[in-house]
Amino acid sequence: MTPLGHPAFDPLLLSVAAPLAVALAIALGLPKRYAVKLAYVGFAVPALMALLVWWGFGDAAKESHGYAFLSGYSTGLDGFGIGLKFGINGISLPLFVLAGIVGLAAGLYAIQSNAERMKTYLMLLLVMQAGLMGTFASVDIFFFYFFHELALIPTFIMVGVWGGRDRTYAALQMTIYLTLGAMLSLLGLIAIYAKSGAGSFDILVLRDTLASRPFGETTQRHIFGLLLFGFGILVSLWPFHSWAPLGYGAAPSSAAMLHAGVLKKFGLYGLLQIALPLLPFGASHWSHTLAVLAGVGNVLAIGLVTIAQRDLKQMVGYSSVMHMGYAFLGIAAGSVLGAGGVVMLMAAHGLSVALLFLLSTSVYKRTHTFDMDRMGGLARKAPALAALFVAATFASIGLPGFANFWGELPIFVALWQFSHALTVVALTGTVVSAVYGLRAAARVFFGPESAAFSQVAAANPTQDLGWGEKLPALLLAATLLFVGVWPRSFSTEINRALEGATAATVASR
Repeated sequence: MTPLGHPAFDPLLLSVAAPLAVALAIALGLPKRYAVKLAYVGFAVPALMALLVWWGFGDAAKESHGYAFLSGYSTGLDGFGIGLKFGINGISLPLFVLAGIVGLAAGLYAIQSNAERMKTYLMLLLVMQAGLMGTFASVDIFFFYFFHELALIPTFIMVGVWGGRDRTYAALQMTIYLTLGAMLSLLGLIAIYAKSGAGSFDILVLRDTLASRPFGETTQRHIFGLLLFGFGILVSLWPFHSWAPLGYGAAPSSAAMLHAGVLKKFGLYGLLQIALPLLPFGASHWSHTLAVLAGVGNVLAIGLVTIAQRDLKQMVGYSSVMHMGYAFLGIAAGSVLGAGGVVMLMAAHGLSVALLFLLSTSVYKRTHTFDMDRMGGLARKAPALAALFVAATFASIGLPGFANFWGELPIFVALWQFSHALTVVALTGTVVSAVYGLRAAARVFFGPESAAFSQVAAANPTQDLGWGEKLPALLLAATLLFVGVWPRSFSTEINRALEGATAATVASR
């Protein structure tokens, strides 16, 4: 392939470099008052670059394999087939936009949180943001993995230092599970590189190479198995899920927003962007195993566990694990329709779960508890908080008008063609989601005012959302509604990318 040049203006590189540069300035001793102001820039630039890429993607996506904004930079490791190569296709576009928007919302929320050791807190969050942008902008598999690890390390630190109840145990469990998942997925990625003979980690080179010289079926089954369980642990595939609700329950809100909303999508994205097009026979071999684990485990079993939760933040954490089951079912269905639904659901779920974590912490600030049995009547004092929480709940359960609906519907249709029984299980999950989501909204915001809340309200009469909380919440809610009303803003490019990958897979067979 022709070496790529260095464009004068590279929005993908800038989306990674800006938060890293601000994080470095803070680490070098920038005074706190300047660090906080500069942090706004560090979070705003990736969001602006994401919107710019979204706006200009249609005209630009005429390059190699449907990628746009391609650029390459030498790393000194070119002899090993490793190069810093950026580009966006229809699969990575929604997730790149997701990372920019959720990152901005989490950053705004963090800045107004007045956390202890604010400079270090913001520095870690900015490093996490840079890693997220790089993960979904990377065309080179090595840097795809590298940026994920760059974003993951601050998560462990932030849970362990700024986390809430059981933070030490939660950080340890997250470290064990996620390190295991990362190592298994790394083995799978190295196996693809080593056995392909392409001499490159560039996914475009690998696709071209394996289109003419595909792996044998046995090799595909083994490598796909490594990637499935490695990525699956990172996404909380049942029964490797226990780290997620515990970790999110202990994590500070901004870290939970970024990890559950964005970083957790790394594994699903890796399966769609790398494993499915390069290892089609392996995907077919593991599809039924994946479908049973996701349907019976994530959707049904974890859904029932979610109903049993009384802790608001734990409920949001378990609901996130449950909804990942739908994404795995869409992958197991093995069709363009199902995979397209997965991409849309990843973006929609990221926005809605980030919004729910933000609002759950806002509820805590007004009640001093996450125990839903001790809440009630909050809507009378905080109508904006109640309205946004109910909207986020409606989005999470897939109500038409929100982006989540356009993720779940194609998955259900594709799943019906794969297995009628699992479709019934998945549809049962929507009822379960409605039960725990609406019940939580009713307990927290409606009914008689709880004694605990009355005491807090007496001490602080101003209980509704301030702009420090309202602005990031409105940013997330508006994006959910925008994509819900105009799904073609993502779906056209998603389908084009998946159809191109399918055509290459068919040619390789």
